[in-house]
Amino acid sequence: MTSAQPQAKPSRGGITVGTLSDLPPLEAGAVIYLRHWFSSAETRAQMRRDFEVNFGPGLAEAAFEAFGYLCNFCVTHGRRPLVRHGMSCNCLGADENCFANLLAAAADGHEEDTQILASLIVQPRKARELARLADDCSTFLQQITGAPPLSRAAHPMTATLH
Repeated sequence: MTSAQPQAKPSRGGITVGTLSDLPPLEAGAVIYLRHWFSSAETRAQMRRDFEVNFGPGLAEAAFEAFGYLCNFCVTHGRRPLVRHGMSCNCLGADENCFANLLAAAADGHEEDTQILASLIVQPRKARELARLADDCSTFLQQITGAPPLSRAAHPMTATLH
């Protein structure tokens, strides 16, 4: 008789919380480029070409390096592994959603929200640095994804959206 091995529970970070096609351009771009960065050298090269088309060689290199540093920072200082879905998957995972919202909050100028989201991804003592990196990357992500500048209007504390 063989004993059944307990199956490991999937990470909460990989739980599907939506679809990429439902995201605004900046957030969808953030997730797509996150997947590109970690998928393979080929997908990173494709990402670099996308950046060159949009920014020209000089700025593209700086943007590519900044985004790569942001992604690697999340892994190096992560609270746990950053879970991603596959390149062709339309699902949006919880970790991917947090990453996308981190960049959207930074683009929107919401510093406190950016730091809170950063603290969900990395160790708390590294959250401020991740928030700064997200802020650095958010502007070029707006440009490359064709996302309009996000509104910087504040909602009252009791705002109900739905």
